[in-house]
Amino acid sequence: MADMIDHPPRAFVIGYPIRHSRSPLIHGYWLQQAGLQGSYDAIQVAPDDLPSFVAALKDGSSGLVGGNVTIPHKETVLALVDDVDDIARQIGAANTLWIEDGRLMATNTDSHGFAANLDEHAPGWDAGRTAVILGAGGASRAVIHALLSRGFEKVHVVNRTVERAKALVDSFGPRTAASGMAELSGLLPAADLFVNTTSLGMDGDDVPDIDFTVMADGALVTDIVYIPLETPILAMARRQGLKTVDGLGMLLHQAAPGFAKWFGLTPEVTPELRQLIIQDMETHS
Repeated sequence: MADMIDHPPRAFVIGYPIRHSRSPLIHGYWLQQAGLQGSYDAIQVAPDDLPSFVAALKDGSSGLVGGNVTIPHKETVLALVDDVDDIARQIGAANTLWIEDGRLMATNTDSHGFAANLDEHAPGWDAGRTAVILGAGGASRAVIHALLSRGFEKVHVVNRTVERAKALVDSFGPRTAASGMAELSGLLPAADLFVNTTSLGMDGDDVPDIDFTVMADGALVTDIVYIPLETPILAMARRQGLKTVDGLGMLLHQAAPGFAKWFGLTPEVTPELRQLIIQDMETHS
């Protein structure tokens, strides 16, 4: 832990490529706000170099106390650490590493980030019982984990390739189900929550018309994509009069547990931090 070392703790985010990461901006803001000594840097690590990077983290020669893991290392790092907690094991990926009692630990905070974002912007969202997730990529696993943890009784994963959706839900048990796009309209009337995890509409392709108005009373539509802040799916839902929550808060809230482990202080996700990241997105769009 951070207080066990005799120099300011140094943390990181690794990925390949890594230049797009906004994690240094988030953690740098928190370090400055708290007046803490320490650093958080983006480090580009090629896939072939991941084992040696992790080995140096384990033996202390890197001088790093832990950090974040992003694409393409979130799955492969699981086999290299000493301990994987239940959350990362269920999701099948890790995004947060830290040293504890001389061992390299791994967890996944994306599930926490997803739920905390909705807690902040749509309190009571977890009173719902049925959710529909659009898309069956790796990020969907953290969303499924969050929904099941919060008591949702049924989580439908809808994907263009239904086989991929089936492969995704297989490890989550009977409260999950896989469906193809043709079944989407039939699932929505019972749904309290709709989660988009796809890039539909953002690379020039048409967004399928979705009638969100048939959803349950008080239903919520959210997106884990945050560039742009209002995705085509969210814009469609808003035009139909539904409450929407963008995905930026998931990025901000998933960062907090790691900061606490490396620097010994639980940080706050504030409107000021949100605005800082939005300004950076606008500058580098």
